[in-house]
Amino acid sequence: MTVLIVMRKEIQEGLRNRWVLATTLLLAALALTLTFLGSAPVGNVGASPLDVVIVSLSSLTTFLVPLIALLISHDAIVGEMERGTMLLLLSYPISRWQVIFGKFVGHLAILAFATLLGYGAAAVALAAMGTAIDAVSWWAFGSMILSSIMLGAVFVAIGYLVSALVRQRGTAAGIAIGIWLLFVLIYDMALLGILVVDQGRTIGADLLNAALLLNPTDAYRLLNLGSEGASSVSGMAGVVENVSLSPAMLVAALLAWVLVPLAAAMLVFSRKEL
Repeated sequence: MTVLIVMRKEIQEGLRNRWVLATTLLLAALALTLTFLGSAPVGNVGASPLDVVIVSLSSLTTFLVPLIALLISHDAIVGEMERGTMLLLLSYPISRWQVIFGKFVGHLAILAFATLLGYGAAAVALAAMGTAIDAVSWWAFGSMILSSIMLGAVFVAIGYLVSALVRQRGTAAGIAIGIWLLFVLIYDMALLGILVVDQGRTIGADLLNAALLLNPTDAYRLLNLGSEGASSVSGMAGVVENVSLSPAMLVAALLAWVLVPLAAAMLVFSRKEL
């Protein structure tokens, strides 16, 4: 019950701060733009229109959803500590782990609502245009939305860990941007450079699999762009041929990326002096 109270508080604050509305409108606008502009290559690659949308939205998700998740979570703890509201919250009969978990569920609900409504607009637009879409493509689209929410959960959890470790909101914001740059841009560029220099002499398939699982955005990309139809559109066919990661392994990796930082945030916050 106390977790639900904290969750409701976070959702209400998100509504007051227009986070829900702004995120939903942003994702819907970008999704619709990609839907209408991304249908041209379909005749050339032989993929269904929804497959092209899935590839476009998956690429958008790897850049945008982690950033949104970090922006709404990086000051979840340190921000309340600076405002003095954390002491007031903990004066009620509630444990610290319940505070973290309630806030996490609230922020994840905001992100899930925005993702479902924003990306769902793309599918509705395609259906309204009378585009023929098979059941396999609809299943892939639903899986993409669920995995996008899971990727958001990963970075909300990471944002909570950052927020629990630091004592100033400015520090948390700087670290959050650094984490976004690392996982979204720097990691893959560094990995690509290492693979080019190595030329397959040291890094084998197993090491490559492990390296990809160490980045949640790579696990997300492989999960959504690794299918036969999507990989031909996204240009990831070469990568998919050299890895042996099943969808179950990729989902398990994303779940681990959610649970480990969230548990670490709870542990750090439980020992933190207010």
